[in-house]
Amino acid sequence: MKRNVKPGTKIKGERIKPPSLRVGDTIGIIAPASSIDAEALKRGCARLLTLGYKPLFFDSIFDSDLYFAGSVRQRVNDLHEMFRRDDIRAVLCARGGYGCNYLLPYLDLELIRSHPKPFIGYSDVTTLLTWFVDNGLGAFHGPMATKDFAHTDGVDLVSWRSVLSGDSYTAEFNGDIQVKPLVPGRAQGTLYGGCLSMLTASLGTPYEIRTRGTIVFIEDIAAKPYQVDRMLMQLKTAGKFAGVRGIIFGEMLECEQPGASDYDVSQIVMRIVRDLGIPVAYGLPSGHVTRANITLPLGVRASLVVTDSSVRLACKPATIAADSSQSAHS
Repeated sequence: MKRNVKPGTKIKGERIKPPSLRVGDTIGIIAPASSIDAEALKRGCARLLTLGYKPLFFDSIFDSDLYFAGSVRQRVNDLHEMFRRDDIRAVLCARGGYGCNYLLPYLDLELIRSHPKPFIGYSDVTTLLTWFVDNGLGAFHGPMATKDFAHTDGVDLVSWRSVLSGDSYTAEFNGDIQVKPLVPGRAQGTLYGGCLSMLTASLGTPYEIRTRGTIVFIEDIAAKPYQVDRMLMQLKTAGKFAGVRGIIFGEMLECEQPGASDYDVSQIVMRIVRDLGIPVAYGLPSGHVTRANITLPLGVRASLVVTDSSVRLACKPATIAADSSQSAHS
């Protein structure tokens, strides 16, 4: 298969904001990583229909190649076609799993830049989200078709609608049990990040994450505390926290040590980041979550305010509203 973009090539220029997603629009669903559950996809599509969207997927989404959702060529072609088609207004990933790294050398970033639209996912899809953001494209860390949309309470609709409609978005938690402040402070920067395992896996590759000047969101699932420690230390010693303005951790679902009750992951986090001199918060439910997956716009300007009792994340608009006269470049 011909490589569309040489590994390591980064396209320069202004960041592109995609057009907003509106009720009635068609959402293209792809499986860029692991193979999917057909029944879960059916439930996810039914939920999207009740929300007023028109889900669309190609028959190839049901393909399998070992543990992948089809060959690399097929997965790349499906992604490209969803961006190429003007009737598709957003591209939603069906699930993560493993396999997005295989797509990176073959992505046609010029094609994607010339057909901007919201691209949404998490977990293994972090590999694509960060690469898109590093190349001036829009990306959204949020719910997926066979995971969150397949459950009645899987999606936080307030953030989904705000972030994708061209509005600014603010997540504010005052005395919230789940979202808690760790290090008070104020910060402004570009919102960035995703699944910790994927962020760490990028190191030493042509697709290494670029974190300077960002507010980094970090989450994962089923990683034991010492594994979280090891990955965070790898990022730290690799210099990936240098120049970072603030850090927000996710729910860190199932990241406990069986039988250990004298510490939790937030304590592990504090051992590593408390000396950075930046605000840190913990527990924002985006990505791998118990319920109500929040959609976060990556690549946009954001502010983080952490006090002793509250956490506030405010994000600039990530899409161009239908009635806006501003340029798609920002």
